[in-house]
Amino acid sequence: EVQLAQSGGGLVQAGGSLRLSCAASGFTFDGYAIGWFRQAPGKEREAVSCISSNDRSKYPADPVKGRFTISRDNSKNTVFLQMNSLKPEDTAVYYCAATNQEPYYFCSAYARGYGYWGQGTQVTVSA
Repeated sequence: EVQLAQSGGGLVQAGGSLRLSCAASGFTFDGYAIGWFRQAPGKEREAVSCISSNDRSKYPADPVKGRFTISRDNSKNTVFLQMNSLKPEDTAVYYCAATNQEPYYFCSAYARGYGYWGQGTQVTVSA
């Protein structure tokens, strides 16, 4: 059974940090690009960052550049999203997703390209 199990969300004050984890099982993890997306109340889902299957390419979205870092540990089938200098506008439900439809050196910011999704985890940043 394919599964992406997320952990690490919570409540933090502005300026604080959180680390999200996405643990994969049921598929060949190192052949998949991984993306992080988020959805705030009343807003559309948006891309946060992604990492290619070969771990060489990362594409953070403009709102999180310089603050969020994506990484992966293929030996543990896990992807991490380190979030620093959090702002109230980062408040959202965060989702990890996996796709094997991209070249090994690339990852996409388009949610529709991802076939497997995590359950979502709430991140709340207070002012």
